[in-house]
Amino acid sequence: MKQLLYGLLWFPFILSAQINESDTLPLKARLALTGIWQGGNVETVIFRAKSDLTYIPFKRWVFKTQNSYVYQAFGGQKADEDILSLNFLYFNPQKRVYPLLLGFASTNFRREIDLRYLVGTGVTFQLLEKKNAWLKMAVSAEYEQTNFGNTTFNRPEYNATSVINTFRGTFWVNGKYKVFEDKLVLTHEFYIQPSLERADNFRWQADLGIELPLWTYLNFKINYLHTFESIVIADQRQEDHILTFGFTLKSY
Repeated sequence: MKQLLYGLLWFPFILSAQINESDTLPLKARLALTGIWQGGNVETVIFRAKSDLTYIPFKRWVFKTQNSYVYQAFGGQKADEDILSLNFLYFNPQKRVYPLLLGFASTNFRREIDLRYLVGTGVTFQLLEKKNAWLKMAVSAEYEQTNFGNTTFNRPEYNATSVINTFRGTFWVNGKYKVFEDKLVLTHEFYIQPSLERADNFRWQADLGIELPLWTYLNFKINYLHTFESIVIADQRQEDHILTFGFTLKSY
């Protein structure tokens, strides 16, 4: 499974912040590479790769895949390695309101998540659609299964099992804005995923980006990622923050 997730991550780079699935181009791809490196007395490596791809396989259908990889090491010791693959199939995304199917898969080294997957369906609402800006909101429902490499959690009622299953609802808000005559690009992706069965089981993520266009196919990027999980392995923190710097490559 991990090899498959790596393949999904790098596939758009083989072709060449987020892509609007309502665009009419048959194929669009982006790859953002950001990170931090420090050597000397304290060796620190933080690397993040994020790829986006949209493809129109049939008339009125659009497939979109967003994949990210995060690696962290301190003093030569691996501290984190995350893989996240978000995959969507949209019908009539040029409409103001349109349905979607979704399938997610992820792993997380520090949180000891061997594999997590979600499958579900939902609907997207196009709130703003202009040449230099767009804003969308979506709601969806999913079935989730998470396989942990540990059976001791921060909430004792989940102990003694390495598998947690639940039905979730998800609320999404995504947007992209070009300002100062397209000299600055602002992006945001936010979602919150509460369990529909247990009030103490929820997570959320905020992904914020600032890009400075350098060339038609290349932007300088500053990225801030903030994640929260309510159910974690015992003695682990529920929140993570990552600030990285790098570049975005795009095919359009």
